[in-house]
Order: sequence, then C-alpha cells, then structure tokens
Amino acid sequence: MITGGRSFVSSPPAFSNDAKRLLVCTGNTVSVFSTSTGLQTGELEGHGAQVTSVIVVPASTPASKVLCYCWTASLDGTIKYWDFAAPELMRTIHIRFPIHSMVIPSISSERVESNGKYPDLFAYVYIEGGKQKEEQPHSSVGQIWKCNLTKSRLVGGVTLAKTERPGSITISPSGKYIGIYEKRKLLIWEIPGKDSEHHGYKKIRLHHTKPFTVMAFHPTEKVVAAGDVTGRILIWRGVGRRTFSNEINGGVNMDAEDRPGVRDNDDADSCSTWHWHSAQVNVLFFSSDGSYLYSGGREGVLVVWQLDSGKKKFLPRIGAPLLYFVCSPDPSLSSISSADNRIQLLRMPSMEILKSISGIKLPSSHMEIYEGFGSGVVLNHTTGLIAVPTENYRVQFYSLFDDREISEVQICERNHQPGDEITVKVNLVAFSSDGSTMSTVETRLPEEGIGSLFSLKFWACGLQSKHFSLSTVIYEPHRESGISCIAFRPTGHMAVSSSYGGDFKVWIHRHEIPTKDLTLQNNGWTCHAVGSYKKKPMTAAAFSSDGSVLAVAAEKVITLWDPDRNILLTVVGDSLEPITTLSFVGKTEYIVSASRGSNPQLTMWSMSKLCKIWSYRLDAEAVACSMDNSTFAVLALSRLSKSMEPAETTLQDAEGVILLFNVENPVPLSTWIVSKAQGGGLSFVRSNPRLEDEVEPKTPDEVLAYVNGAHEYVLFNPYGGQAGKVSIPHRRNFSVSDETERFGYTSIYGELPEFNLKIDQTPFPSMPSEETWKSIFSGPSHSLPPLPKLCSDFLESLLERRSAAVE
Repeated sequence: MITGGRSFVSSPPAFSNDAKRLLVCTGNTVSVFSTSTGLQTGELEGHGAQVTSVIVVPASTPASKVLCYCWTASLDGTIKYWDFAAPELMRTIHIRFPIHSMVIPSISSERVESNGKYPDLFAYVYIEGGKQKEEQPHSSVGQIWKCNLTKSRLVGGVTLAKTERPGSITISPSGKYIGIYEKRKLLIWEIPGKDSEHHGYKKIRLHHTKPFTVMAFHPTEKVVAAGDVTGRILIWRGVGRRTFSNEINGGVNMDAEDRPGVRDNDDADSCSTWHWHSAQVNVLFFSSDGSYLYSGGREGVLVVWQLDSGKKKFLPRIGAPLLYFVCSPDPSLSSISSADNRIQLLRMPSMEILKSISGIKLPSSHMEIYEGFGSGVVLNHTTGLIAVPTENYRVQFYSLFDDREISEVQICERNHQPGDEITVKVNLVAFSSDGSTMSTVETRLPEEGIGSLFSLKFWACGLQSKHFSLSTVIYEPHRESGISCIAFRPTGHMAVSSSYGGDFKVWIHRHEIPTKDLTLQNNGWTCHAVGSYKKKPMTAAAFSSDGSVLAVAAEKVITLWDPDRNILLTVVGDSLEPITTLSFVGKTEYIVSASRGSNPQLTMWSMSKLCKIWSYRLDAEAVACSMDNSTFAVLALSRLSKSMEPAETTLQDAEGVILLFNVENPVPLSTWIVSKAQGGGLSFVRSNPRLEDEVEPKTPDEVLAYVNGAHEYVLFNPYGGQAGKVSIPHRRNFSVSDETERFGYTSIYGELPEFNLKIDQTPFPSMPSEETWKSIFSGPSHSLPPLPKLCSDFLESLLERRSAAVE
C-alpha cells in the first residue's frame, strides 16, 4: 500500500540543529526534508493519529550540532522521543488524552545538579479531555497539564488552565514564559528557573476588545505581541513587571496616563496598536535579535515591522494565506507555511525564496463544487499523475508514486490575491489516453448577474519539457450553456464535449500542413460534428476502448453514435435520475452508468443486448473502470449504501465504501471502507515500473488509486484476494541527503568554481594567457576565490622568467 497527499501545514515545522533538515508534521508521521534540495530524505512512523507538535532537542555546544533528537506529540495521546537521523524510536510516554500542542521550556538547559545528575525535563501539553457540558455533549474541553519527560509520567495536581476548547501553547525563546490566547484575553505563566514538580506558578492576563488569533514573545525584553481577527497587532511593553519581577510597588496600581493603551489593571507599561492586515493575523514572530516583527495573514503577504519605528517592508505575492513562520538555527534561513499546502524556504534577511516543499493543493472552501459528477480532481491512468484545479486559476500536477508536485499550469492569465473574490473557476480537466493532450473548461463568473463566459481550451504536452502549452481557445463552445463532460477518443486526435444546453460537439485536431509559400498553417482543434437528441441536456459522454462507438447521456437515456460519421446508432434504456457519468468497462461491450439525486442508481448495460443487466440503488461519488479487465470500482457514499443489506451495520458508521465489481456479477468481489468519501475520486492506474523491480514479482499491471475529499490518497492492489488486504507494501524512495559539512569560505559563499588552467608542458612553464586571468577576475565579488589562493600564482605570473647561464 502506498499513501500520500498529506497536509504539510497542519502544525509548525522544526529545523534540525545544523539547519540541513526540516521536520514536517504530515498526518500520523513526521517527514524529514533536505533544506538544500527540498526533497524528502526520511520519515518517522509510529503515531496512531495526527502529529501536532515536533520539537528538536537544541545543541548546547557547537560540537553537538550533529545530534538529531526530537520530541513529538500526537492526537493519539502519546509523546515520543526519536533519533531522526537513524530513524529510531527511543521512548514513548502515554498521556491517554489527545494532545493538541506541546512545549518544553527547559529543553536547552543542561545544568548539572550538585549530585552530578541532570534535572528532570518537563513538558506542558494542551490536551483535549475533562468533563463535557451537559448542554453541549459534543464539545471538547481544553486543559494544560505538566508532564515529567524524564520519569515518563504526568505531574499530579498541576493543571495550569481549563478552557472551552484545546488550542496552541506559545513559548518564549528563552523558555521562561508560556502563554495561550482564549477569546479576548492572553494568559501568560512564568516558568521557574529550576522547574520541579512542587511549586506554584505566577500568571497574568492581558485583555482586548476582539478575539485573539496568535501571539508571540520578544526574545530578550518583556514585550508580547498578539494579533486579532480584525487584522490588528497589539504590542505590550513591560509585561509582568509587577507580577514577575517582585518589585516593591508591585501591588500599587499606576494611573492610566502612565500606562497608555493598557486596559483595566493589566500588568504592562504600555500597549500600542499596528494595523495593516485586512483580515485576521495568523503569523507573528520576532527576529532573533528582537529588532523586527514578522506578521502575515489571509493576504498572502509577509510584513516585516521595525519594532522601534513601526516602518514596514513586504514579501508580496506568496499566493496563499500564511499560517506559520519558523526561524532556523542558521540566521540566514527561515521557512514560511501557507494554506495551499506549501512550505517555502527563505534566505534572510533578503527574504529570497530558495526552495519550495509542495503537497497536493488542499480543497478550498471558496470554490464550490461544479454541477455534475466528481470534485474536479482528475487522475491520469497512464502516467500516475493527478490534476488538481486551484483557486488561483492554475492546475497542479502531482505524482502519486513519488508523492511530490511535478508542475503547475496557469490556465487563466489573471492576477489573483488570497482573499479576493473568485472570478474564474476551472470547472473541468480531461486528458487524452496517452497524456499528450489536456483539455480544460473555465467559467468567468458573472458580476451582478451579467458577464458570464465559458471557455474550452486544449493544451499540448512537449515531448522534452513535459510541460503543457496552450494550443486552442474556444469561447462559448456551446453558446451560453455550461459543459458537463469532456472525453477523449482512445485512438486518434478526437474529443467530445457535452453540454447542458442540449447538444454535444466532436472536436478533431488539425495538424500542421505546409502551404505553397512554405509557411505552416496554424494547427489546432476544430469542430467536426454537432449532435443532439430531442433537445435534452447532454450530461455525460464516453468512447469505447477501440474508439468506434461514442456514448452520450441525454439526461435519463444513453444514445450511441458513430463518431466519424456522426450518425445515431441506437438509444438504450431509461434511468430514474439524470445520468452523471458513463464509462465503458475495459475492452468489453458493457457500459456502467451512475445517476445522482433523490433516486440515485448504478446500472450495468449490455450494448449487444441493448438492455440493463443489473442495477443498485447507490449514491456513487466516483466510478473507475479497468483498462484491460472486465472489472470496475465504485466509490459510494454511506448514507445510501446502507440499502445493501449485507453491509448495512458497518456502512452506517463509515463515510463511504469502495466496491469492486465484475460486469456480469452484481455481487461485489471486494469491499473497502474509507473515510472522507465526499468529494473523493477513484481511478485504475498503471503500475509504476519501479514497483515491479522493488516489491514482489507478482505486482499487478494496474493498481487502484483513491483520493479522498481532503486530497489524501492511497494506492493498493484491488486483486489481493481479501477485502482490505493488499500486496503492495508502504514503500518510499527517499532522496539521499547532502550531509557534507561547510566551513570558512564555503559556509558563506558556497563552493569555489573549478578552474582549468592549461599550462604548457615545457621545461620552464610559461605565463598563463591574459584571457585566462581575465576570466578569473570577471564576475561578482562574492564568487571570486579568496586572495591567498590567487596571490602567489598571480604575482608569479607577473615576473619574467629567465634561464640562468651555467658556467
């Protein structure tokens, strides 16, 4: 079984001590990426639920930078200690409650006590547990507990806070303070210098008129920053001076004039407000020297504030709302996570983007699912790629076998900023059988009820570059009606588009033809034929395996056509609801249709007998047919799958089920229960040649790919013999990390260029040519070799060599 497509931005990542690796929470695992290549080099597997926190044990000395240990916390209620270089699980601590956040204040201190032992290490965890309210039985209660990591147990009787729901804990860079935000207040605790199991905690509160969304601590001063839902940033100075410092006048209330901007009796000297963001602030982070504050939100712009003056500079056009900003031990490297499931590595302080770690684009709440069948995610059965339409008018191509982004295609040349109203939607994406041609349908949404526009585009894939280039644009291909389906003929360059307006069109590709004046006629796609049936909406279309028959669904009936001559051959049956998908099963003469609505139906039709073979009342979310065999798979939603009596009890508790059928047998061959079926996709995919060499010799020719509504996917063998049992193991091909240490010159400027100085092999070497020295000294100064390397050779080249006379 191969899984992938997980979210890279569910929690903040963490850098290794040498900044060469980035640890990313990805579902139930932690993925290790190389910061130099952006490729995955390892994985930590062992948690049974989503990992919510990863904390790298910092290096106490320069020599200990090679240490590769980390702590992780998960919703499975466990804390684990890892050697992520091996990788190896060292220890597991059971909390028994889901952990939403964890911090370890004293992790960097290695003070030795008088008895020669290291003090105990403590963690503070934000767990989901406690008694639920009777009036809200499904609500979750958040609590902050203390855990002794050294003794692998909770500290009894220590509960720092109880909140309505669990959240995240923020820790100061020094580890002296921790804090949380709940609605309109901040709660901050001081961690004693010598943390133990028996002492009290000092706590202060800071108040605001709007709900908080993020907070941050200054690295050296008593300054706290917080962002709210309106886009404002509040900065308190002198925080906790009375409570934490034990000053003599600590209990005396100061006048409001002496504490500008501070509300009520909050323990702070002053409070100032900055406002640039138009929506809630998601990112707040102080620079390591405390001179700058980084902020970000829905606009997709990283703002750098100068703390003393309030001046700003920007890193614009990141392309998606920002979620996390993390600094590395190397001050020249940072990372920023965005809502489009992308982590970008930045060179600081110039904020130049060095590398991107991209997962599958996550479903957008702003993009409504287009009328018709499926969620818009398209799987290519030949190449093992999936195409994901995104809200920034692009299509992302993602490799299922490699679990990484391959490329992106800009479908519509329009400026897009996160948070803008969606003005164009990429409704449909379709591929030819060999993957050389792509077709897309985009809709320009009307403004105030007018101005809608449908566009059909054909794209050609280059043989060398493997990137798609625009070939043909057709505006309003079906007048003002939307396109319900696009299907390519398996043989030859032909495609069909069906329309809700009551017709379908057959398109053919016109190749370049040399004319008399030796010019090439523009190649492109042109309309070959137009067909309709009783002016009924055409809701789906499919070609047979040999391309000789075209099946088009005319609302509730199936019409069969000769695509070359555009002749109606026959009409088959009648369904209860409009048909949303049609598929020929492999190389057989059977067609499977699915309809959705109040009376959903999955039906098998025989083209030779022109009749229905069998049918089920299933709400089919997706249908996938084998390319060679007489089998097909159906992804059905569980709310109506309970009509199948043998699995009624089980399916009621699941979100969906995958059923594997043979065309002539209505009894499923295998059944798999899946989650997040709403908006999911299904397809048979050719096995990757790597699997045949690295797995077992009996790897099937095709595997079944399931992509759920959250764009997570799994590849498995559907012919394994038992439901839920697959023969392809979870295997990943990780890249080799470059662990070469860099010192001195190379750590600043990189490797020196290689110079090939050709010297004549004569008894007395001649001086290098002027052109050679000219090329050495040309270029930017930071790329030049150091002076000691060139000085001796350069000075020697200026001296004239003479042969000494021997007397």
